[in-house]
Amino acid sequence: MDQKVLVIIPAYNEQEAILNTVRAVQSYGFDYIVVNDGSKDDTLAVCHKNNLHVLDLAQNLGIGGAVQAGHKYALRNGYDVDIQVDGDGQHDPGYLQDLVNEITKGADLVIGSRFVEKRDGFQSTALRRMGIVWFKALLRMLTGSTVTDATSGFRACGRRAIVLFCASYPADYPEPESIAVALKHGLSVKEIPVSMRERQGGKSSIGGLSSLYYMVKVSLAICIACFGIDAGKK
Repeated sequence: MDQKVLVIIPAYNEQEAILNTVRAVQSYGFDYIVVNDGSKDDTLAVCHKNNLHVLDLAQNLGIGGAVQAGHKYALRNGYDVDIQVDGDGQHDPGYLQDLVNEITKGADLVIGSRFVEKRDGFQSTALRRMGIVWFKALLRMLTGSTVTDATSGFRACGRRAIVLFCASYPADYPEPESIAVALKHGLSVKEIPVSMRERQGGKSSIGGLSSLYYMVKVSLAICIACFGIDAGKK
């Protein structure tokens, strides 16, 4: 069955990588929208100069707000599937069709995982990997489901997930919490093996003391989501 697919590319200060990211997605024939999340660099200028499709947010909403804006764009424009591809060039669009195929088979949310199978490619820092192991254990304990790469932003949503995330999506550091939300609402969550690259430009927002804040905040948010308390959503 043919499905209408949109690639959502959230971008904050990604002037170095955004053009190559978009061109790579285009090479596989997918529709896309860049969501410029109030960038302070030349991300928007690069998009305009190269006639890229861009949704320009008036202010920085954070990754959660940018991705939710993309979900709302997809829903309003009749897309059956949307796929998040980060603007930093880490995600290989060669896996886009594999993500779509799992949606076609009946999954609601499909995550590209670096750890479901052993593959070459960027595995993240040691500290990040510790966090990934922790979130895997926490989600399994609270939901009974195993997700090996809960922090992965390389993910596809079917129609049910798009509708859910348009109504409720975590404001920041959304990936692990959104999995908990999806599972809480009875959605089917699957993983496929992927390889990732190091970011091709820009700088991660998670590092140093912010890593500790990230771990504590997201862990609490997962617990809140699993116990049915609706807080901190956009």
